[in-house]
Amino acid sequence: MAQSGILSIALLVLSNIFMTLAWYGHLQLHKSERWSALPLYGVILLSWLIALAEYTFQVPANRIGSENYGGPFNLFELKVIQEVVSLVVFTVFAVYVFKTEQLRWNYLVGFIFLILAVFFIFKK
Repeated sequence: MAQSGILSIALLVLSNIFMTLAWYGHLQLHKSERWSALPLYGVILLSWLIALAEYTFQVPANRIGSENYGGPFNLFELKVIQEVVSLVVFTVFAVYVFKTEQLRWNYLVGFIFLILAVFFIFKK
């Protein structure tokens, strides 16, 4: 059971890497001479292709982690884990990969509240 939980979280991390690229990566296209002139419908198609990769990890992550299929997590737990993973992956991309944002104190306070949300969601 612990293995399915770890595998589920690992797949969620991979899924969220692709999700971040699909949702926010196109905002970085202006930096590339080759991709900057891509029209909106081209950006949408590109994002959909990336999102397809996201779903190849997201769907198995939820299924493997779900208590309905022998995993350790209920629906609320899966959702909260996904949100926290999403925020961590997004933060890494925004600060270190895209280099468009700084990690400010109010973001850290918000993260603490999310960690508290995880605590309360998992509290039996």
